[in-house]
Amino acid sequence: MSTYRVEVTREGKWWMVAIPELDGLTQARRLSESDLMAREYIAVTTGTALADVTVDITVKVDGIDAGNRAAEIRREREAAAKLEAQALAESKRLAHDLADLEVPVRDIGELLGVTFQRASQLVNS
Repeated sequence: MSTYRVEVTREGKWWMVAIPELDGLTQARRLSESDLMAREYIAVTTGTALADVTVDITVKVDGIDAGNRAAEIRREREAAAKLEAQALAESKRLAHDLADLEVPVRDIGELLGVTFQRASQLVNS
């Protein structure tokens, strides 16, 4: 099973799906259809089973490498979500530690930069 490089670009209302290795071109109405359109084109052209065709798609719109930029944004979101989860866990630990030392919930909220209601949720979680 080999992986084919696919270049997807926008032309008018259509996504043009180019497969340079086969000098092939097809189109899709929606970007989400480009993977299947490319794989079907490759399968028919090479006589390969559709399930055995894999593609590596690059998406460019008017010179903008949208695919790579979107992938970087997804990586940044994943990293932010991990940091958010770590911050929440540490906030809970601090809230519990301070509550065990009888620090008022309002003051815990002030320290953590959250409302006293949120501080209460952290203490009781």
